[in-house]
Amino acid sequence: MDIRIEISQILISVLKPENSTRLETLPSRVNSGKTCPNIKYSRLSRHDACASCVFLKPRLEVKRIVSGVQPTGSIHLGNYLGAIKNWILLQNTYETLFFIVDLHAITLPYDAHQLSKATRNTAAIYLACGVDVSKASVFVQSHVRAHVELMWLLSSATPIGWLNRMIQFKEKSRKAGDENVGVALLTYPVLMASDILLYQSDFVPVGEDQKQHLELTRELAERVNYLYGGRKWKKMGGRGGAIFKVPEPLIPPAGARVMSLTDGLSKMSKSAPSDQSRINLLDPKDVIANKIKRCKTDSFPGLEFDNPDRPECNNLLSIYQLITGSTKEEVAQECQDMNWGTFKPLLMDALIDQLHPIQVRYEEIMSDSAYLDRVLIEGATKASNIADATLNNVYQAMGFLKR
Repeated sequence: MDIRIEISQILISVLKPENSTRLETLPSRVNSGKTCPNIKYSRLSRHDACASCVFLKPRLEVKRIVSGVQPTGSIHLGNYLGAIKNWILLQNTYETLFFIVDLHAITLPYDAHQLSKATRNTAAIYLACGVDVSKASVFVQSHVRAHVELMWLLSSATPIGWLNRMIQFKEKSRKAGDENVGVALLTYPVLMASDILLYQSDFVPVGEDQKQHLELTRELAERVNYLYGGRKWKKMGGRGGAIFKVPEPLIPPAGARVMSLTDGLSKMSKSAPSDQSRINLLDPKDVIANKIKRCKTDSFPGLEFDNPDRPECNNLLSIYQLITGSTKEEVAQECQDMNWGTFKPLLMDALIDQLHPIQVRYEEIMSDSAYLDRVLIEGATKASNIADATLNNVYQAMGFLKR
């Protein structure tokens, strides 16, 4: 019996063994035997889950997904289109855990007085955007202490050379300067690995900038499984076999990298000095209108996707496509003969229409602190039950005395 699961066109495409670049033909009941046009060729995994096709294969077990956003700065359109909006679809098909990654927020200098407030705000935004606590667990990373414990255990198995090659560490440490860089910035990927491996995650939604960190997570899982799993673990009284699942990346075909409004070659970022560079989810209508009016454009005639000389044009059309739910072809046809004076009001209205209900719901949630507290407590309890089981297995396999 075929069960059609519609989740904004999700498919699991299967590749040949690792490092292969040849696509294996899918079973006939999956996408009618057609290969996925959006498959990502990467040594990350044997297969990438692609959020652009229809998954028709009957699901025998519910797969698990984990993801989170840092409570630093304001949650912006890039966070929403690249991550949170996809979560709303994923929660209907997968077991999902979405957390506020407050431990990651302290890897660079931060305002301690604002961290708690920002954490609650971020949780409220998750819910306002449509995360359903009857389907997903929402919790704060630091409320599940297993994250930090597992990180320390994983650190003992992580070669320093693996961390030294991380591109984000090199970039951020260069910008911040040696005196402002703590060890946490270097070991950040180990904490990220802990976040994922604790929950025996099957898939992890990642943008292009996080693929290297997920690759390290996969390598670390395989290393720990080799060092302590299998028969070695069984001799310690465990079940044997793999200690960790090796997670796969879930890479959206669009929206994973929303660019700045002031520079189409730079990612929309919380840390960018100019607020003009981003649309924050809680920006009032007049602020959104002003930012769109002033955003960087070009002097070419018409509007088009994928012209390397027009990065801002490609970015704004992509945002419009994602906000309206149109296809790339539909937007290209609709906008090809427009000028910026015609297109910008369309984009502005689409953004306001999309964000206004989120803003209304956010205010409702923030006005009911007891509800938000209850959601976070229940989420942390559910997450801890899963995380503690994994952590106990790791302690056992690594030879620690049982408590």
